[in-house]
Formats: sequence, C-alpha cells, structure tokens
Amino acid sequence: MDLRAELLKSIWYAFTALDVEKSGKVSKSQLKVLSHNLYTVLCIPHDPVALEEHFRDDDDGPVSSQGYMPYLNKYILDKVEEGAFVKENFDELCWTLTAKKNYKPDRNGNSVVSHQDAFKLWCLFNFLSEDKYPLVMVPDEVEYLLKKICSAMNVELNSCELDDYLAQEPQGQGGLTVWQFLDMVNSGRFLRGIEQEAISMAVEEVYQEVIEDGYLWKKGQLRRNWSERWFMLKPSVLSYYMSEERKEKKGSITLDKNCCVEVLPDRDGKRCMFCVKTLSRTYEMSASDTRQRQEWTLAIQTAIRLQAEGKKSLHKDLKQKRREQREQREQRKAAKEEETQRLKQLQEEKERKLQELELLKEAQRQAEILLQEEEQRRRQQHEEMQRTLEIQLREAEQARASMQAEMVLKEAEAERQRKRILELEDMQERLQEALQQEVKARQDEEAVRYAQARLLAEEEEKLKQLMKLKEEQEEYIIKTQREKQVLKQEMENKNKCLEEAQKQLEEVRVNRQRVDQDVMAAQRKLRQASTNVKHWNVQMNRLMHPIGPGDKRTNMSGGVFAGYQPLLSRRDSSLK
Repeated sequence: MDLRAELLKSIWYAFTALDVEKSGKVSKSQLKVLSHNLYTVLCIPHDPVALEEHFRDDDDGPVSSQGYMPYLNKYILDKVEEGAFVKENFDELCWTLTAKKNYKPDRNGNSVVSHQDAFKLWCLFNFLSEDKYPLVMVPDEVEYLLKKICSAMNVELNSCELDDYLAQEPQGQGGLTVWQFLDMVNSGRFLRGIEQEAISMAVEEVYQEVIEDGYLWKKGQLRRNWSERWFMLKPSVLSYYMSEERKEKKGSITLDKNCCVEVLPDRDGKRCMFCVKTLSRTYEMSASDTRQRQEWTLAIQTAIRLQAEGKKSLHKDLKQKRREQREQREQRKAAKEEETQRLKQLQEEKERKLQELELLKEAQRQAEILLQEEEQRRRQQHEEMQRTLEIQLREAEQARASMQAEMVLKEAEAERQRKRILELEDMQERLQEALQQEVKARQDEEAVRYAQARLLAEEEEKLKQLMKLKEEQEEYIIKTQREKQVLKQEMENKNKCLEEAQKQLEEVRVNRQRVDQDVMAAQRKLRQASTNVKHWNVQMNRLMHPIGPGDKRTNMSGGVFAGYQPLLSRRDSSLK
C-alpha cells in the first residue's frame, strides 16, 4: 500500500461522512471546505483559483466521489510529499469528520475504549483493511489485531468466542466495517474484567509498533550530551523530532544496506544502549528498558533488510503475506470444492453404469434362466448381502463421523470443565487462606481483649494502691508538720547555743590576736639576735686569719661557724 492509497482511505471516510443523505454525492460547499482543510494538514500550497474554479456554483448540483477524484488527484494527492506533513494530524481531521456522524460510544460513559483510543483503532483498521471500497477488515485481520492487543496486556484471546461473534454479526463484502469493529470492542465481550487504562496502554503499544515511532535518548555529536527525541522509523530513513507533535525536526538517519545496529554496554549513567552505524557516523541511543531496546533494534534491522529487498514496511509486508496466505487458502478451498464436485459426478456416472450393468445382467439371467436358476438365486442372495453390507458400512461411516464430531465437542467441553475445575480449586484455596486469616484475626482479637481486661484489672489494683499511698502521704504530712514544730523548737535552742559559741569565738579571736602580737615581738628579737651572731662570726674570722694557711684558715673558719650554728638553731626553736 503506497502513500496515496493510505490517504485515500482516510479521505473516503471524510467524504462519506459529508454524504448526509447517503446518495453518494456531497455538496460543493462542503467539498470546498474539505479540500481547504486537506491543503492545510498536508502542508500543500493553497491554490485558491483552482479551488474556486472547480467548485463554482452552477446547475450541476452535488458532486459524487468519482467526480471529486480528478480534482483530488491533480491538485492534492499529486503534490503530497512523504515526510513533509504529520500524518497523525491528517488522520485526526478525517476521524473528526467521520466519528461525529458514525461513532456512537456509550452515553453513560461505560465504553471500554476512550475517544483517543478509538481514533488509534480506526487508524489500525485502515492499515489492515482491504484495498477495496467500502472498506472492511476480513475476520483473519480482526483476529490478528485483537490478538496483538491482548498480547500487549498478557491476556489470551478466546478465538472460539470471536468466531461465534463473527458468525452472528452480519458482514458485508466479507468482513467487518470499522464501526462494527469499534462496537465489538466497546461491547467488552473480549476484554471483560480489564481496566480501561490497561486497554489504552495496549492500544498505544500496538499503534506505536505498527506506526513504528516512540521516544529514545540520543547522544549529541558535538556537545556529547543526551537528549530525549521522538523517533519515527521508515524503511529508508529514521527521523527524530523534538516531541511527538513532530513540529520541529532535529535530523534523520538514512538507512541502507551498509548500515548496521549494535547493542552497547551501559555507560555514562545510561542503560539499554545501542547504536546505528552508517558509513559516515555512529549514532548512540538509549531505550527506557531492555524490551524497548530489543523492539527498536529488531525494527531497524528489519527496515534495513526491507530496504535492501526493495520493500516498504515490515507490517505492510506481513499484511501482504497474510493476504497471499488467505488467497492461497481460498484457492485450495475452491480446488477442493471442484474436486468434490468432480468426484460426485464420477460417482453418479459409476452408479449409472452399475444400473446399466444390472440391466445387462438381468437380461443374461433371463436368457439362461433354465440352466442357471440355482446360480442366479445364490448370486441374488450374495448381491443382497453385499448391498446390505454396503448400507451398513455407510451407516457405520456416518455414525463414526458423527461420533468423531461429538468426541471433539466432548473433548472441548472436557477441557473447559478442567479449566473451570482448576479455577474453582484455585478459588477454594484462596477462600481457605482467607478463612484461616479470619480465624487468626479473631484469635488475635480475643488475645487483645484478654490483655485489655488484664490491663484494666491491673489498673484498678494500681488505683487502689494509689489511694492507699495517698492516705499514707496525708498521714505522713501530718506527722511531718508535727516533727517540723519540734525541729523548730530545737532550732531555736541551737540558735541560742550558736550565739553563745559565737561570743566565745570572738573571745578566742581576741586572745589569738594578742598571741600573734607576742609572736611578732619574739620574731623581732630573734632577728636581732641572728644579726648579732653574724657580727660575732665575722669578728671571730678576722681574729683567726693570721694563725694558719689559707686552706686551713678557711676550714677553721667553717668549723668555728659550724660550732655556733647548733646553738643558733636551738635558740630559734626555743623562741618559736
């Protein structure tokens, strides 16, 4: 599917939404507004002259889709350049026009998917729908899309229930319309018990996987810093923008057969790193987790391989393969039906020849009736027995086929019963655990109540003890007051004694001062006596100097002084 075919699918919804009377025609004024909006979202220079000329008022009345196609191809689709516009904005324009008329969610707000998720499912439906109008999605693609969404939520799709639903739902052109598909999803029949947030995340994951875009961290070439960018993968180029609005494009990586993808070890505080190597540069990137890194590396490697093989997109290639497989199955089914028809014709021819042979045999038996009557009777018996056996054999084959079909149904029912038994056993185990927890909680409650009663008894006992202590304290206070009066009396007596002691102390102090004065006078006398002793020692030394040599004189003087020293010491001691 090329870009023109993708755009035409969305425009077809917008055109049919403007066809209010369902006549296959739309008024020129509405087509004029639609064309003007398409110019804007597809970033095509406006051509007001051609627009006014083509949609001028005349007597032709409304325009059909076939009448609008020449203008659409010439002035809009032929001028569209891939990558020059944001396809999501284009899809939102067409979705807004068609959803206002055809999408009818639950008015009570009980829809399984939100309005934004319905838009993404509408985009996925357009991608997987058949390339013929009116647009429908065959049951195989419906099952494929639902399995992708359930797989993103780790939930298994009930294929039997889906087959029953598709068998009951009226299908036009061999498939479901997008509104039947959205009603089926909103019915909650296949997504029961799952929160809307989980469904929204699963739809977003499948949408990003098919559209192949998302956030990654990219390392700069000059500043070598890490920046978060919105990446969009195409088979020939990996473009990155400032944000998911894709208004400011920061750069692109051209993918060819010389490119390769490598997983890098964690460093610089970044984890889940990988790089894209080209001939001119190596681009380093970091994903949020290991799963996202694996998805991106696999998608880029697949894009490089598809580019080398001359293909457009992995999901488009897979869709084409699934379509070819369906065509092959249909061809095999048609060939099988043709073979069955041919075998039926051969069987009828065989029966006709057998009837002719029976007629010939009957004629022969009539010609030889006289000679072979006994043999003819035995042959008739044998033929009757053979026919009986053939009838019994056919009945046995039919019974066997019916028994096999019944056995298959019984096995499926048994499998469902086994699953139900396992679920009931699991539920019983959970109930037993809950019961045990409740019994334990009640036991804990009884223990707490018993402890509370014991604490209340202890508190009452302590209160009694406290009252007793209070009474003892009051008695002790009275006793203390009495003792205080006695002590006060004793203190007055002691104060009197203290005053008398102070008087005696004053007398002792006066006596001490008098003794100190006597001591000082004795010390003065002692100092005077010491002065006299020194004077006499000097005089003694002078008198003894001429008697002997200098050394002996010295010794003698020391000896004389040593002789006076004990006398002085004894005198000082007596003075003290």
